[in-house]
Amino acid sequence: MIQLGVNIDHVATVRQARRGVEPDPVRAAHEAELGGADGITVHLREDRRHIQDRDVERLRAMVNIKLNLEMAATDEMVGIARRLKPQIAMLVPEGRAEVTTEGGLDVAGQASRLTEVVRRLKDAGLIVSAFIDAEERQVEACARAGFDVCEVHTGPYAAAFAQAGGDFLIERLSAEFARVCAAGEAIRGAGLRFNAGHALNYHNVQPIAGLPGVRELHIGHAIVSRAVFVGLREAVREMKRLMVEGASGGDVA
Repeated sequence: MIQLGVNIDHVATVRQARRGVEPDPVRAAHEAELGGADGITVHLREDRRHIQDRDVERLRAMVNIKLNLEMAATDEMVGIARRLKPQIAMLVPEGRAEVTTEGGLDVAGQASRLTEVVRRLKDAGLIVSAFIDAEERQVEACARAGFDVCEVHTGPYAAAFAQAGGDFLIERLSAEFARVCAAGEAIRGAGLRFNAGHALNYHNVQPIAGLPGVRELHIGHAIVSRAVFVGLREAVREMKRLMVEGASGGDVA
């Protein structure tokens, strides 16, 4: 069955606005678990703008489902991941000026360095994932570097979906969807796990959930935004239902 990884970064964003203690990302993770999440995702950024080191430590100790740590491919972050041992370490590009991750990791352009980073993480017993654009050359580079998982960046698809109003007869949307589909086929053909994420929401998630062989979707902002109105547990439950229906070819009730 398709799995949902809930990104709780923006829970910490609200907390950091006051540099206080609430809302607590660990409590958010437990609510997501109760709503049916299969994993928790956090991005420990180099500037610590939202998630803090202590958050990752507490999540690793207290969460009952898998923890996916998004991280830059730096010595500091590799050391943290090797020490805390989340189930999954996902390498992502990182820019100080960006609001959220913009674009995929250029594995092909820094293959030698990333191969060594992957080796160090796998030596610590971690599953290692790469967040990449929907490009075959990046998939091929990931396979050569030793990654276990490729998460396809669905941001361009989501932007096209919004512009087209969800109408797949509009060429830009059908083209972006086809790119994600082709990348997924290439990932599976390389023997890697096919995940997807970024900018997925309650309107655009089902076509991606229905792609052949997609194992897991990582979704954060849409779920946290929905939680403001219905609570996090229910927001996760609603998203998981849509994903399962999409994966099975069903329609929204």
